[in-house]
Formats: sequence, structure tokens, C-alpha cells
Amino acid sequence: MKSQTLLSELIDAFCCLPGVGRKSAQRMAYYLLDKNRQGGLVLSSSLQQAMQEIGNCNRCRDYTESDVCHICLNERRDETILCVVESPSDVVAIESTANFNGQFFVLLGQLSPLDGIGPDEIGMPLLAQRLTEGLIKEVIVATSSTIEGEATAHYIAQMTQQNITQSIQVTRLAQGVPVGGELEYLDQSTLALSLANRKTI
Repeated sequence: MKSQTLLSELIDAFCCLPGVGRKSAQRMAYYLLDKNRQGGLVLSSSLQQAMQEIGNCNRCRDYTESDVCHICLNERRDETILCVVESPSDVVAIESTANFNGQFFVLLGQLSPLDGIGPDEIGMPLLAQRLTEGLIKEVIVATSSTIEGEATAHYIAQMTQQNITQSIQVTRLAQGVPVGGELEYLDQSTLALSLANRKTI
């Protein structure tokens, strides 16, 4: 009975992952038990260590094992440009382009009053503090194009203009036709954004 209980607990544990249902969790559990117990032990150890030791950077709120992350500590990064993103995975996405050398600030969410998520919950006071240091000249708002993401971007722009004494340019990531995209396959919202954000060539 105990082994069956442990097996059920293992399957339930896999179900906490996004997109993993009961059957997928069961396949994972049986695979580890049948064919890769050593891999399961490594996975278990890594998960436990990561959950206990990975926290948020005191300066930008990205994931890190230290008080301050390696990006914030890198003196070769441009301290005058701050890119505001919603999650640590967005930092990874922007870093993978190798076209950005500024600093980051991670909101860890987006404004959603209906869900009780206000400015304090997404670190706006800490962001305002960063902006008053006097080093930043441009804030790139890289939130998603959802209603909540747009509301968050608008709030950041207003906060920067109203509460910061020095002149800071607030920009938004361009949105519209993707590289290699064909117009006939685009949805109306994307096409409308493309027209609104057109630029001179």
C-alpha cells in the first residue's frame, strides 16, 4: 500500500507543472521508475536545491542565487537604459537576441485590479526608486500586448513623467508584422498595430 501511495504522490507532484495532466504525469513517473531512476534522483536533488536557494535580485528582481544578479553586477552593461519586463523568462528571451546591453527590471506580473494586483504587488515602488537614482535616460517597456500589459505600460509611462525630476524617455517594444509573416495570415489586431506603428524607410 505504501508504494502505491508514494506512486500516487509522485504523479500528483508532476501534475503541478503547466500543461501536464494526469496521464502525462503518470507517463513521466513510470518512465523514471522503469528506465531512469538515477535521472530521477538528480532531478529531485536539483529541484530541492533550486527551490531552496534561488531567490530574486534585490535590484532588478530577476532570479538569482545571490543578493544581486550577474547582470546588475556587470559593469560593462549600459546603466542608462532600463528594460522593464513581466517575468524572468522575458529577460532570457531578450538576452538571447544579443542586441541589448542595458539593465533590466522584472515586474513579476502585470497590473490586474480585478485580481487584486496593484502597483505595490509588481514592484512599482522599487522601480520608482531605480528611476530617481539619476542614471537612467531611457525606459524600454517590454510588457505583453494584452489589456493588462498595456495598462501596466501606461502606468509606467505616467509614473515616469509625473514623479521623476530628470528627463527620461519612455519607449515601447514595436509590435506588428513578424519577420517572415504574410499579411493575409495575420489577425486584425496585429495588422492594426502594424499600421499604427509604421515608420519611415
